[in-house]
Amino acid sequence: MLGLRMLKQCKVMNGHQLQTMKLPVRSSLNKITAGSRPNRSSCLSFSTFSWAGPRSLDEIVKKELMVDKNAEEVSDIWIKYHEEKPSVHGMVLKGEEGLGVLSRAKESPFFIQPVFRDDGFFMLVCQYQADQHFLMAYLEDYKMDPARASPLLTFSLFPDYAEELDLTLVRTDVINNGVLDDEALKVVQGMLDAYRKDDEYENVRNFNKDPELFDIDDYISRQNQRWKSANDST
Repeated sequence: MLGLRMLKQCKVMNGHQLQTMKLPVRSSLNKITAGSRPNRSSCLSFSTFSWAGPRSLDEIVKKELMVDKNAEEVSDIWIKYHEEKPSVHGMVLKGEEGLGVLSRAKESPFFIQPVFRDDGFFMLVCQYQADQHFLMAYLEDYKMDPARASPLLTFSLFPDYAEELDLTLVRTDVINNGVLDDEALKVVQGMLDAYRKDDEYENVRNFNKDPELFDIDDYISRQNQRWKSANDST
């Protein structure tokens, strides 16, 4: 494995706390240029970004409609509701899985996800923002100026029924046409798997805590195979 090198220290906003983070990205990733990604809209600041999605479950559905519903019924309501909405998508996790994702995200708030297309791939960086929200932007933009990286999509976990019904509701909002809806779903699924699966979370932890142990080549290769498998099944 070729050695890792730190591109630079990035100061980023995590909620209201400004923290410093080192991005453990190999020099080969630095070759990802503007020409290797889709055109994008003008940049917004992570620190001043007006959240595109709802902050709480109450802003999406009337929780009184969920009273006396079982987990399957609540899941159906959630999925069907989002099927009728453009550029938003609903998913579900087990309650404990969702709580585990949020717990690990607090410990390791950053990760990356590649988006593969016929002519190659471009990389997104994900930042967790308390208490249950995630922002994703172009890694290239983030390296240049994290405060002005333009979010492409957001996703949120709502653990309101985690204990009662063993259910966590997930919502994805695609807010920039730099990624397609089906790409956004693959990216979010990849992020959820990275945090909820023990073997995959090792990559996330290394990325945040022990960057010298993060094997970028192996990670990209595995993600590429996952995308190919997903495309073959559709």
